[in-house]
Amino acid sequence: MTTTSTIKDEARPKASSGADLHLANVTKRFSDFTAVDDLTLTVPSGTFFALLGPSGCGKTTTLRMIAGLEQPTSGTISIGGKDVTKLPSFQRQVNTVFQSYALFPHMTVLDNVAFGLKRKRVGDSVARAKAALEMVELQHLAARKPMQLSGGQQQRVALARALVNRPAVLLLDEPLGALDMKLRRQMQVELKSIQTEVGLTFIHVTHDQEEAMTMADTVAVMNKGKIEQMGAPRDLYELPRTAFVANFLGKSNLMPGSVTEDLGNAVAVDVAGHRLVMPKDRAVSHSGAAVVGVRPEKMRVLNLSDEYSPSANMLTGTVLDASFTGVSTEYLVEVPGIGTLATFSQNMGQAPARRGDTVRMTWEPDFSFGLDGSAKTTEGQDAV
Repeated sequence: MTTTSTIKDEARPKASSGADLHLANVTKRFSDFTAVDDLTLTVPSGTFFALLGPSGCGKTTTLRMIAGLEQPTSGTISIGGKDVTKLPSFQRQVNTVFQSYALFPHMTVLDNVAFGLKRKRVGDSVARAKAALEMVELQHLAARKPMQLSGGQQQRVALARALVNRPAVLLLDEPLGALDMKLRRQMQVELKSIQTEVGLTFIHVTHDQEEAMTMADTVAVMNKGKIEQMGAPRDLYELPRTAFVANFLGKSNLMPGSVTEDLGNAVAVDVAGHRLVMPKDRAVSHSGAAVVGVRPEKMRVLNLSDEYSPSANMLTGTVLDASFTGVSTEYLVEVPGIGTLATFSQNMGQAPARRGDTVRMTWEPDFSFGLDGSAKTTEGQDAV
């Protein structure tokens, strides 16, 4: 093994070097406002975990408590089995990457990355800083100043500066918020790739649904200081359990009704005189009041003369608006007794409908999901 590869290997954070993070009954109050409410959460070692939610939901406060920048009002925080609740931030095995990056403008990229190590008088600080820059593919820019870099490059320098300290948990506080959309998507892929390579526990705070779903192994959707639902991104999207999750994580059509038939593995729900079917294993309740939900892209827009499966759920309405978005066309359809529903139709050439047309919207029952009948169907629609 060459000297170069030895330095590189020694400087890199070790694979699977992350640590379990556990929050037990954590509450944070500010005067008469409760930012985080009795939160219990375990993040396994080496996981890319996202806290997703609108402004004011408690996600950033949770991150700051993990970092040691805020003290919980009650509850405990442990990292790798060690209680760190009372420890100051500099004594915790965590580092944070902020949206602002906070790079020193008068220092070179290399000096920025090595700064913390030099303050701790780590002997191989320069070698470790070079290896961290290589990890984020910026070793060729080591001699430049931050102002000579693009936004994405600055973000990667901030990431290298955090990784070089070999934290057990890396905290990401809206790290891509200052980047344009194209660069954000590029950095989403790069961040996930780096996390997989180094094996650290990443906790990523964001209000961007696409960002969370693209990168995270597990997403926790927060609302009013609590976790509404937690799971794999696909599971949350395909089977939301609350109206807030259904509306905040993408778009949903939610239709209140009441269960009228037990069909064995499914139930039939009367929604304003329309019979809609949904599987029991995709429904919160199987009797009484219920809310039937379906994602817009799961629906098909058909002309009245078009054939459709007799087993499909079907609604008839009038097209209020058709918005061409390139990949698809979004239709807003007014259904008597139910209201305005949204549906997407992939662009395959001829548009299936125009404003003012009467159309059918159909979808397979397996695409339906059921929420509690008391759910407020608009909750989460305006959350940002």
